[in-house]
Amino acid sequence: MSALSAVSALTALTALCAVPAVAAPVVPPPVRPEDRAGDHLTVVVQHAGSGQDGTYELFCHPADGTRPDAAEACRALDEHTRWGRDLFAPVPPGTLCTMLYGGPATARVTGTWAGRSVDAAYDRSNGCEIGRWDRMVPLLPKPGPAT
Repeated sequence: MSALSAVSALTALTALCAVPAVAAPVVPPPVRPEDRAGDHLTVVVQHAGSGQDGTYELFCHPADGTRPDAAEACRALDEHTRWGRDLFAPVPPGTLCTMLYGGPATARVTGTWAGRSVDAAYDRSNGCEIGRWDRMVPLLPKPGPAT
C-alpha cells in the first residue's frame, strides 16, 4: 500500500468516526398562534351580559380556539364569506338606520380571515349595527341581560 493510499484510508476512517452512530432527533420549535395555518381571529367582547365578556381566540381550517363552539363560528363565517366582499365591513356612511338601541355590548375583531387582515369594531347602537352584529353570531355572542 502506498503512503498516499494509507493517508486516504486514514482520512476516510477519521471522517466516519466523527459522525455519531445515532443522530439526535430534530425537534421543531413550538407552534405560536401567529404561525398556525388557516384563519385566526381575536374577539374582545365587553358589556354583552351574563358571562359573554372576554377575549377569545378563534382558529378555522381546522376549527379550534377559546371561543365557545368554535366549529359553529367557523361554519357561520364560511357561509357568509363572498369573493370580493369584506365580511367585516362597517355600515356604509349615509345608510339610513332605525333608531333602535340594542344595549351596551361592544366587540373588536382582529386577525386574518380568507387571507385578508381584519380590524373591525361592533356595537348595537342602532338597527344597522344590531343587524351587523347578529350576522356575526356565533362569532360574536348573542347579548344577554346586562350585568
